[in-house]
Amino acid sequence: MILTIAAAVFVFGLLVLVHEFGHFITAKMTGMRVDEFAIGFGPKLISRKHGETVYSLRAIPLGGFNDIAGMDPQNNTAGERGFCAKPVLSRMVVILAGATFNFILPIILFFMIYATLGAAKPADEPIIGGIIQDMPAEEAGLKEGDKILSVDGQTVTTWKDFTDKIKNVDAGQDVLLKYQRGSESYEVVLSPKFNEQEKRVLVGVQSSIVYEEKNLLESFSLAVDHTKEITVYMIQAIVRLFEEPEQTENLAGPIGIVQMSGQVAERGFIPLLNFAALLSINLGIINLLPVPVLDGGHFVNLCIEAVRGKPLGSKAVAYTQRVGIALLLMLMLFATKNDLVRVFLK
Repeated sequence: MILTIAAAVFVFGLLVLVHEFGHFITAKMTGMRVDEFAIGFGPKLISRKHGETVYSLRAIPLGGFNDIAGMDPQNNTAGERGFCAKPVLSRMVVILAGATFNFILPIILFFMIYATLGAAKPADEPIIGGIIQDMPAEEAGLKEGDKILSVDGQTVTTWKDFTDKIKNVDAGQDVLLKYQRGSESYEVVLSPKFNEQEKRVLVGVQSSIVYEEKNLLESFSLAVDHTKEITVYMIQAIVRLFEEPEQTENLAGPIGIVQMSGQVAERGFIPLLNFAALLSINLGIINLLPVPVLDGGHFVNLCIEAVRGKPLGSKAVAYTQRVGIALLLMLMLFATKNDLVRVFLK
C-alpha cells in the first residue's frame, strides 16, 4: 500500500509539475503576471514567495495550478500584464504549453532510459519475461523466468520457435508445454485463447528483454520516434472509443491509475518511468481535445477570437464551460465505475 501511494504521488506529481511548468514559464516569457504556482490542491504545506509569485506545495498531491492574473477579463488586476490583455498569439502559446511539455517529458524520460540502459529488444532465448493476468499461462502456473523447452513434444530453441508453434494452435486446443524452472523441468497443459484485437491465439506470456547499447544521438532519436509512435497509437485508441463503444470498458480513472502505478512500481523504477511517460503522453492528448475547460477548448475559443477580432461573450464562455464540466464529470464517473468493477468484481 505504501509503495502504491508513493508511486502514485510520484507519477501524478511529476506529470502535473511538468504540465503546469509549461504554462508558468511561457506566461512569464510573454510578460504575464503569475500570482501563484502550486503543486497539489487544498491547504498549503509549504509556501514561499519569490518576486511577485508565490510557490506552494499543497496537501492533496493530485493536481496543481497556475494563478495567472487576468484569466477572467472581468477581474483583471494586472492591467497590460493580465492574460486577457495580451495578444491572441501569446495566449495561444501559454494555453498550448502545458500539453506541449507533456510531450517533451516522455522524450526526456525515454532518452534517459536509452542513454543509460540502451534500447530494449526481445531476447532470443525462450525465457518468459512477463505473465499477463487472467490468461492461460497464469492459470497454468507459469512464472517469469521459466524457460520453454518444448511445445507438444517439439523442441523450442528460440522465442520465435515458441511463438510460431503457438500461433498454429487452434483456440481452446490443449497444448503440452515443457519448461524449466531453476534446475527442475516441468510439464503443464494449457489452452490458448483467441484475442480479437491481435486476431490470433495467445497464451499470455511476454518475452524476456535484453538491452542494446546506444550513443546519445541514437538515444535521442529513438526517444523522439518512440514518443511519436505512442502518440499515434493513443490517438487511434481514442478514435476507436467512438467507433467501438465496447472499448470504453478499458477506460481507467484515478483509482485505476493509482492501482497500476503500484503494480508497475513493484517491477522497478525504470518501468515506473516508462509508465509516467505513457501517462504524460495521454495527459497531453486529452488536454488538447476541443472540450471546454480543457486546454484544447480554450485554444478553440482563442481561434474563434482571432477570426472574429474579439473574444466570445462571457455568457457564451460560461455556457460552453458548463457543458465541458458536465462532459468531464460523466467521463470521470464512468471511468471510476470501471475502476471499481476491476478492483472489487474481478
